[in-house]
Amino acid sequence: MTKDRSLSIHPIGVIRTPHKEAEKTPIQPCFAREIRGEIEVNPEFAEGLMGIEGFSHLHLIYHLHQAGPGPLVVKPFLTDEPTGIFACRYPERPNSIGLSVVRLLGVEGCRLQVEDVDMLDGSPLLDIKPYYPKSDRPEGAWGGWTEGVSPQEAQRRGKRGFTHA
Repeated sequence: MTKDRSLSIHPIGVIRTPHKEAEKTPIQPCFAREIRGEIEVNPEFAEGLMGIEGFSHLHLIYHLHQAGPGPLVVKPFLTDEPTGIFACRYPERPNSIGLSVVRLLGVEGCRLQVEDVDMLDGSPLLDIKPYYPKSDRPEGAWGGWTEGVSPQEAQRRGKRGFTHA
C-alpha cells in the first residue's frame, strides 16, 4: 500500500551567481574555482547564521529550479557508460535537489560571500550546513565508478561543450 509521503520545504533564501544559463554553468564546484557568488538568507533566518563565519566551507542544499525529473539511467559527464541516477550527480532527478560545497569568504548580515559556485543564479536555498573536515572526509572513502576516471580526463570532460563520443 502506498502512502502519501509528500512534504513541505520552503526556501530560506536565494543563491546569486553569474551563471544565467544551465548549459553554460560549471558542472561541479571543482570546475567553478574562484567564481564568486552571494547567498541572500531571508531575514527571519538571520539568527541561524550565528557562528557561521568560523567555517571555511559550507554545504549548500538548494532546489535545481530549472531541472525537471529525468530518466533513472543516464550518461553522466565523466563516462559514456549508462549509470543509475543515484550513482551520479546528474541534475535531472526524481527530486530536483542540488548539493555543493562552497568556500565562505565573508558574512555581512544576511549576506554570505562565497566562491566556487556551480549553481544557477536565483537557485532557491533550502539549507546551509557547515563543512566539518573531521566528519566530512571519511577515512577509506571510495568514489565508485569515478575512481576509474583520471584527473586529466575529468578536467577535459568537465568543460562545457564537451560531447560524448
